[in-house]
Amino acid sequence: MHDSTQTELVREILEILRRTAIHYGLWYAEAERQLGTADAHHAEMEAGDRLQAILLGRLSKILGMGVTEDGLPQGLVDLDVDTLQTLRDGMATNWLAADGVWFQAIENRISMHDAKRVNDTCWTKFSPYEALRIKSLLELPEFGGLPALQTALAHRIYARVNPWEIVEDREHSFVFRMKSCRVQTARTRKGLAEYPCKSGGLVEYRTFAHAIDPRIQTECVACPPDTHPEDWVCAWRFTVA
Repeated sequence: MHDSTQTELVREILEILRRTAIHYGLWYAEAERQLGTADAHHAEMEAGDRLQAILLGRLSKILGMGVTEDGLPQGLVDLDVDTLQTLRDGMATNWLAADGVWFQAIENRISMHDAKRVNDTCWTKFSPYEALRIKSLLELPEFGGLPALQTALAHRIYARVNPWEIVEDREHSFVFRMKSCRVQTARTRKGLAEYPCKSGGLVEYRTFAHAIDPRIQTECVACPPDTHPEDWVCAWRFTVA
């Protein structure tokens, strides 16, 4: 049995992690509001890299956890590929859970309308950030067109959560389809109607594609509450002149 002091310390550690995450997010949100997306993104790249190195360095000293020459946790690097893939996908699902609990908290406290309004606004911030982050990490060209967008879509967190496919792949356009959706599947399982996510999707996919290449145009083929076939939930057509 652990004594109360140990339990209290564990809870305090988790609380510090929680507040750190909130504070870090507020820094990015306010930087974007005051300085614009581009400057906020570049500042976050510097701040995030420095913070990661600081955190891992401190944890390695406290816990005796090794760090590789590349600055990665040795304990994670030593895990087998299957375990790492499972961990990666689990972390991606946790990201979706974080999105969901916020939505439900606002819906339960106020209304679905307000939850959708906050949700859609969040996507105007997160989607271009994720695109720019992927663009930087993969060193995608500034005007990479549809090939760059296809690469970036495959590296979104969502790509590890829901099955998807690219169809109608042509020279100047392609269609991205979400074959199933964890959110909609859960609602169906509970006997609920599909969540009308089209308004959020329009913001999400347009801002993501625009951040990869501003020449790319986005069109919704169908997304709830639109009707759709059983083999996919939503579909988006991307076109570049």
